[in-house]
Amino acid sequence: MEIECLWECNDGLGETPIWVAEETSVYWADHVGPSIDLAGPRRPSIRRLNVTTGERKTWEMPEQVGSFGFRPGGGMVAGANSGFCTIDLDTGLFEKIVNPEPDKPFNRLNDGKIDRRGRFWCGSMDTQLKDKTSHIYCLEPDFTFRKVAKDFSFVCSNGIAFDPQDTRMYFGDTFAGVIYVFDLDIDEGQISNCQPFFSVKDRKPAIVDGATVDAEGYYWFALNLGGKILRVDPKGRLDREIDLPIRSPTCVTFGGANYETLYVTSQQSFVTSEELARHPQPGSIFAIHGLGVRGLPEPKFGS
Repeated sequence: MEIECLWECNDGLGETPIWVAEETSVYWADHVGPSIDLAGPRRPSIRRLNVTTGERKTWEMPEQVGSFGFRPGGGMVAGANSGFCTIDLDTGLFEKIVNPEPDKPFNRLNDGKIDRRGRFWCGSMDTQLKDKTSHIYCLEPDFTFRKVAKDFSFVCSNGIAFDPQDTRMYFGDTFAGVIYVFDLDIDEGQISNCQPFFSVKDRKPAIVDGATVDAEGYYWFALNLGGKILRVDPKGRLDREIDLPIRSPTCVTFGGANYETLYVTSQQSFVTSEELARHPQPGSIFAIHGLGVRGLPEPKFGS
């Protein structure tokens, strides 16, 4: 196994990496701009790294983009500060669709994934990081939306992923330190029967962050503030721990040839000067090679 730092891009909070095979590129969002930057603060952005040519590109965003996915005809759908929106990187258009929580001024959309029926599932978060006022929403391809699991609330959403059989949806409750699993009705677009799946309560201050699922149905997630990537089997048993050269990984996705490389985003926010001296690459994007497993391509919205 080899861990490679691909770009020391100084992300304040890198998130939601997605591999685009036809471009041999990984895209991701930087929520807040770098916090350790001699050039001064930058706006939230979306980044792209072509791993074949090495080309790097950054598009500034008018607000924080918590998560996004691609559309078959081009462009993106995203969960942002103002709710669900569409983004066209070619034209610069950032168009709002709907805010699912207009009555909650301190909430914004955060982690999200697209299922294999083309729906975008996205959870919200309390930006003050204190109240369980957040929920999970499902945006249909026709731009209608629903609150799902209405009795399930939390402070901050993370770790949404779907198993290869389309029978489960995983969800990480960041501040509870618990990953849950829901039964998924892929045809109806509904989740039910929420059950605890895996806990990191004994690893504090480490928290649950972004996730993906491999072709064998194992769940991979970033243990933020814990400096690790964990792989958990479908029965909720820890299968593997990978130590990283940083303390703050934020999200993971598979890509590269045959989806055998794990890409990892990270954050620079909240990193102390002491931690920076020990781990000098926070806010970078990494690739982990030689894991011996394969991931799956991310679906597109409306496909």
